[in-house]
Amino acid sequence: MAIRQILKRSLSNEKRSTEVPKGHLAVYVGESEKKRFVIPLSYLNHPSFQELLCQAEQEFGFHHPMGGLTIPCSEELFIDLTSHLSRA
Repeated sequence: MAIRQILKRSLSNEKRSTEVPKGHLAVYVGESEKKRFVIPLSYLNHPSFQELLCQAEQEFGFHHPMGGLTIPCSEELFIDLTSHLSRA
């Protein structure tokens, strides 16, 4: 499976789809410009992903500026991590 199929980015930044498939979670990723990704819930159990969640908690607490879970890392790092997780 290609990483682009796994992450299922939304079609445009202006019109974000609110539908998230069962067993998945929408997250916003990026240091300046935030992009929306839809990931499998199973990623939440992985220690590397949990580290990103801890960083999000430290930076945003329960207030996420995008209205959804925001992960404060580069898009490249996020794609590298999720690519690794999809092969595991």
